Amino acid sequence: MSGNGAAPMLEAVDIYKRFAKLEVLKGVSLSVAKGEVVALIGPSGSGKSTFLRCLNVLEVPQAGRLRVGDMTLDFNSGRTPPDRVLAPLRQRAGMVFQHFNLFPHMTALGNVIEGPIQVKGMAPAAARDLAMGLLHKVGLDEKANEYPSRLSGGQRQRVAIARALAMEPEVLLLDEITSALDPELVGEVLAVVKALAADGMTMVLVTHEIAFAAGVANRVGFMWEGKLATVGPPEETIRRPDNPRLKAFLERFNTPV
Repeated sequence: MSGNGAAPMLEAVDIYKRFAKLEVLKGVSLSVAKGEVVALIGPSGSGKSTFLRCLNVLEVPQAGRLRVGDMTLDFNSGRTPPDRVLAPLRQRAGMVFQHFNLFPHMTALGNVIEGPIQVKGMAPAAARDLAMGLLHKVGLDEKANEYPSRLSGGQRQRVAIARALAMEPEVLLLDEITSALDPELVGEVLAVVKALAADGMTMVLVTHEIAFAAGVANRVGFMWEGKLATVGPPEETIRRPDNPRLKAFLERFNTPV
C-alpha cells in the first residue's frame, strides 16, 4: 500500500538483487503514491542506493516486479528485458546522482536541453524555453551559460536536478545528492527538494540528512541488511522508533528519539 491510500505512482514488489554471490536486496517492496515523498535511511551497505537504482532499472533486479505510472516490468522470468523495454521506464523515473554527472563540455543550459532534444525529439526552441524555466525554478537562470567547472558543487547539483526534471519524469529519484557537497552548500540543494515536494513532485530519496528526511518526507523507510526493515511517518520512524536497530542507527547521528 502507498502511504496516503491513493493508487501508487511507483510500486516495487519483492525486489531481489545480487552481485555474484552477494545478495544485496532480499525481497524489498515499496509503494509510493502520487505526490508522496519517501526518504530511505540506513547504514552504508544496507542496499539503499542499489534499491534506488533498481527503481530506475540502472540495476536490473534478478526477481520482483516494478511499476512506474502505467508501465510494469516483471523480472521473475529470469531474463533481462532488452533496452528498448527498459528505456521508457527510465524516462518515467528520473535520477539525480551523488556526483552530478554533468557533461563538462556543455553549459548549464546545454546540459538541461540535451535530454529533451536527443531523447524526446523536442524542438530546440521549445527545449530552451523548458530548460530556462527549470533553471529559474532551481535558482540558476543567471548561470545558464556557465560551464560546470565555473559552478559550485551546490549549483552543479541544482543543474542536475533541473536536467532530470526536463525529461518530465513521473517519479524523481535522488541518491545522496548532498553527500558530495561542502556543508555550507547543502542547504541550497535541500531547499530545492523541499520546494519540489511542496509542488507535489513524487520522490524517493536516499539521504543521511536525518533532520531533512523528517521535515520533507511523508514516510521514512529504514533499510537494514538488504531489507526494508520498517517504513512509516517520520513521527514514528524517526521521533518514536520502535525498531531497536533503527533506534541505534539514529543515535549515531545524535538525533533526538
